[in-house]
Amino acid sequence: MDKTTLKQVVCIEDDPEMIELIRLILSRRGVQVHGAAGGEVGLRMVRETHPDLILLDLMMPDMDGWEVYQQIKSDEAINMIPVIVVTAKAQNIDKVLGIHIAKVDDYIAKPFSPQELMDSVEKVLSKKVS
Repeated sequence: MDKTTLKQVVCIEDDPEMIELIRLILSRRGVQVHGAAGGEVGLRMVRETHPDLILLDLMMPDMDGWEVYQQIKSDEAINMIPVIVVTAKAQNIDKVLGIHIAKVDDYIAKPFSPQELMDSVEKVLSKKVS
């Protein structure tokens, strides 16, 4: 399997239906989605697979999404992997915090359209290449 053609995404999300929805949307565009049901599992999966992109939910029971994000960014082995925050916590302050302070690569509020997700993923992945 040629890694240059198939992009790898780790989706850290506690809702299995949301992981399936994201997998369904992105697989149509040749993106392989690995679902991680929570922050601990997600961090372990990111460290093992070194994906092209991380989709990160903020509100999870085992570990808050911002905590996961801080751990990713403080780990030199994985801190260059782009992160898109995908969350139902759509208050503007979170978006401002996410993009300007924490420097996430993008932010998608649930519910989102398949097109919104694809546009965000393609935008972030194309930035990574350049």
